[in-house]
Amino acid sequence: MQKIGAKQTRRKAMIEAAIVEIGEAGSLDVTVSQIARRAGMSSALAHHYFGSKDQMFLAAMRHVLKLYGDSVRWRLADATTPLSRLQAIIDASFAPDQFDRDVVAAWLNFYVRALQSPEASRLLQVYAHRLHSNLLFNLRQIVDAQTAHGIAHGLAAMIDGFYIRHALQEFAPARDEVRVMVLDYLDLCLARSARTAELA
Repeated sequence: MQKIGAKQTRRKAMIEAAIVEIGEAGSLDVTVSQIARRAGMSSALAHHYFGSKDQMFLAAMRHVLKLYGDSVRWRLADATTPLSRLQAIIDASFAPDQFDRDVVAAWLNFYVRALQSPEASRLLQVYAHRLHSNLLFNLRQIVDAQTAHGIAHGLAAMIDGFYIRHALQEFAPARDEVRVMVLDYLDLCLARSARTAELA
């Protein structure tokens, strides 16, 4: 058991070191040796655990996605209505830990890497599918299926789009402002749907 625990601890340390190194470089142009050195380990051990830098980066993104998923689940635990669950998902997407500089850099490089790596692309699709499914599940309890799909796509696009814009543009709206904008969009969509239903 001790060996298993030590392996998990070392892997976690290297994953966290990879995220920091990518954050400081602003790209994937970092070496396994740099990551291993930051984690206080040898590059041979890093290669032993991950096989390659690409696999290490994918492990880092799985770690970031797990933290995001944990944040969503933690907030959903206190949400009792479809609307409050939607708000919880939006809150998790704009939580302070998701806007950590190193995490943002990892996300941006993840999007780019997904254009080149089938494995990264699959991982990105898993994230996108889960976000859409979570939004859709709750929206379908409020509006009809077609409207729910449209709103879910719009919310997902706003979440990802504002995240990237916040990361790249100096004068982008602050995190809390963006969160309010996305919630306003949800309110407008639901109000429009209600008006349409009344006129039908």
